[in-house]
Amino acid sequence: MSYAADVAALARKDLKVELRTRDTLPAMLLFVLATLVVFHFALPTNAADDAAYGLLWVAIVFTALVGLTRAWVPEHEHGVLDGLVLAPCDRSAIWLGKTLATLAFLAAAQVVALPAFALFFAPLGAPAIAGVLLADVGICAVGSLLAAMAAATRSREVLLPLLLLPLAIPLVVGGVGSAVSSEPSRYLLFLGLYDAVFAVLSWASFEYVVTE
Repeated sequence: MSYAADVAALARKDLKVELRTRDTLPAMLLFVLATLVVFHFALPTNAADDAAYGLLWVAIVFTALVGLTRAWVPEHEHGVLDGLVLAPCDRSAIWLGKTLATLAFLAAAQVVALPAFALFFAPLGAPAIAGVLLADVGICAVGSLLAAMAAATRSREVLLPLLLLPLAIPLVVGGVGSAVSSEPSRYLLFLGLYDAVFAVLSWASFEYVVTE
């Protein structure tokens, strides 16, 4: 099989498992909606839109954490990862397949979350939506690598946020900037550069993570 076929098969495996178990996506949907509802009632009615965009990114990052925390757990609990590592495919394909599946879950949650945000707070322009999509790639690329590392430990629910949140700060800055800045192209370019650099680093280092 080709590299692309291996990646597609691995991503399809995760999507099929989720369709059967409905373990991750419903939790992400409920979390992001509940978070936005709480923010809606907690935020003063005269608060600036800029503050609301910041709250959107808090909801997005922590919703991604919900999905990433569960991403590698089945593989470790049932010994599937050992079989995947021994399979005749490039190990980086395992990371890329998991990243694409997680990205699909996060995008599905945002199909509901972004209209809810527009209803509760402020409309989202094209630059803001582009910023969300670019940041999603970075969150899932880095998060899939870190989640694979954290899943092998007993304290994965604590370790993963400690590892991911500092690396997600530039994505939050870029995402909020794309929504509120008069020159959103600078922030979108920054997000694209972040995605490219960290995706390559995660892709190249995943083999060493699963080997250890």
